[in-house]
Amino acid sequence: MAYKSLLSVLTNSDLAEGPIAQGIALAGRQDAHYDVLCLGVDRSQAGYYYAGANAMILQETLNQAQTESQSIEDGAKALLKGSGIRWATDSGVAQIADLGRHVAAHARFADLVILPKPYGDDRGAELEPTLEAALFEGQAPVLMVPDDKPALTQPRTISIGWNESSEALVAVRAALPFLRAADLVRVVVVDPPTHGPNRSDPGGLLSQFLSRHGVRVEVDVLSKTLPRISDILLRHARDTETEMMVMGAYGHSRFREAILGGATRNMLEQADIPVFLAH
Repeated sequence: MAYKSLLSVLTNSDLAEGPIAQGIALAGRQDAHYDVLCLGVDRSQAGYYYAGANAMILQETLNQAQTESQSIEDGAKALLKGSGIRWATDSGVAQIADLGRHVAAHARFADLVILPKPYGDDRGAELEPTLEAALFEGQAPVLMVPDDKPALTQPRTISIGWNESSEALVAVRAALPFLRAADLVRVVVVDPPTHGPNRSDPGGLLSQFLSRHGVRVEVDVLSKTLPRISDILLRHARDTETEMMVMGAYGHSRFREAILGGATRNMLEQADIPVFLAH
């Protein structure tokens, strides 16, 4: 099992280098094809024309998005040229309200979508819906790569944030090509329930499942010593020199996490290592 179709969706040329470097590294190792979708986003419209809008202004915003799309594609081609992998680029323009449809149309036929960190300084509002569209409408796993980090050909140590949810299990299955090739995989269970069928052996069934796939696995059970689960997972990742985190995405609704926060959103905001997500 390997990833044969990789995809990145780029909406900002300043954030293109990290995902493309990671895509080149993975495509070379997995003998995969790497597609890069370069989107110019019209951020001024909500998918409709409003009363009193000046047609010239609307056309100007569209022209700006087209210019941005071409600039992103030119930069991507410059980075991909001479990489030695099979690659292709595509470009287009999308209104921010209709962004998900464009992303999903490509992501649904990708084995893995590689995206930049969606939160932080100088990041557009389109990065979050791009990631969510790949996960939900595209039903593809996403590898979020942080800024200014070297691309990983194959992470040697991987941690799984395990809470027995269906989202976490989907992420584990999707990440098997990484997990099988790693030197060590840690199943990290935070504050396991005192009642339930697996209370005496938290993470045991998952470690058995992974072992049968040839994964070298250990189980780490941690107390909830910090207010947020994501803080505990990231501290443990730093302490164990973890190179990639695997976790289920949006166990709660996206609206709830946007308003109240959640493990997925907090992880995407704070992580300084690649995070593998699936829903």
